[in-house]
Amino acid sequence: MQSYLSPVTVGGQTLNLDFDTGSADLWVYSNLQPSSQQSGHEVYKPSSSATPMTGSSWSITYGDASGAAGSVYADKVVIGAVTATSQAVEAATSVSSAFIADTANDGLLGLAFSSINTISPTQQTTFFDTVKSTLHMPVFTVRLRKGAAGSFDFGWIDSTKYTGGITYIDVSTVNGFWEFDAGGYKIGNGATVKTQIGDSIADTGTSLLYLPTALVKAYYKQVKGATNSAKNGGWIFPCSATLPSLTITIGSGAFTIPGSYMNYSPVSAKQCFGGLQANTGIGFSILGDIFLKSVFTVFDQTQATPRLGFAVPT
Repeated sequence: MQSYLSPVTVGGQTLNLDFDTGSADLWVYSNLQPSSQQSGHEVYKPSSSATPMTGSSWSITYGDASGAAGSVYADKVVIGAVTATSQAVEAATSVSSAFIADTANDGLLGLAFSSINTISPTQQTTFFDTVKSTLHMPVFTVRLRKGAAGSFDFGWIDSTKYTGGITYIDVSTVNGFWEFDAGGYKIGNGATVKTQIGDSIADTGTSLLYLPTALVKAYYKQVKGATNSAKNGGWIFPCSATLPSLTITIGSGAFTIPGSYMNYSPVSAKQCFGGLQANTGIGFSILGDIFLKSVFTVFDQTQATPRLGFAVPT
């Protein structure tokens, strides 16, 4: 798994966290875990600034079956120039093996809606929901890049990071995600297929792009030597293959993912794994990092109904 990590100061300690718009928990590695799990990670050590939230606990499982659980403190969390003075910080007492292996990552910072926060008996707010009333605007923006550092901005929209206008589309919060209806698509220079991609979420915490099976089959039909491999768990193709672009219609806009972005990673000396895979069994499409690297995205709560904005990045 590839992820984008950002430095976050939690209780005076700097940890590298994965900002995840597909979940709503801010959890961190902590000194409450067995020492074997802490190895290689920066860990949160609750200090005098931390207030234990006695009786509260949390447990989260992600779409790839990885997970973590633990206890809760209220503490000061700082991202850039933005401070949450009393943020629910979920201190891990245990994490799954997939997280232990990823020593660059010291936890996750959820940026979905607080309705899916897993703290019990009383849910707590995400970092964004905690600070949004203090921001110039209740927005955050995401500019991910292929093979380079990206950026998250809280409270403003940096006009130097995109060109042209921003296309907005309303978001449904019923499931706690940044969920919307995506439109049709175009493969390479082919004709636009008006079939609706439909129910989708914008998810920085998912590396790949998961779309309806018919679209995915049509895409890989254009890639010489591509096969749907049970062994590798998805579509693979010769690493030397030339991949077509994919254009997705959202609202009144159309956004193109360059073909080169679809080569996710090698699985052998000559075969590569596709960044586009079928959304079979998920129940909706996921516009993860493969898509988000090709756009500038605004997560916007300035209106009565939350909305997403997409623009062409500079």
